[in-house]
Amino acid sequence: MLHDILLVLLGLVVGAIIGFFVARFVMKKYLKDNPPINEEMIKALMMQMGRKPNQKQINQMMKQMEKYQ
Repeated sequence: MLHDILLVLLGLVVGAIIGFFVARFVMKKYLKDNPPINEEMIKALMMQMGRKPNQKQINQMMKQMEKYQ
């Protein structure tokens, strides 16, 4: 009886540790493939649309992006 409980607890602990490292690996890979939007990306996007953004416009866009995340 006690042996079975210890095996279940050991399985849960090992599963949690493995799950942590797998989730960490997947998250790192996701952030590497899809980096968060930064000021340089916003500036490049506005330049592609034919606008010369100033710092105030970039800050406004960053605030809007943070609001929806």
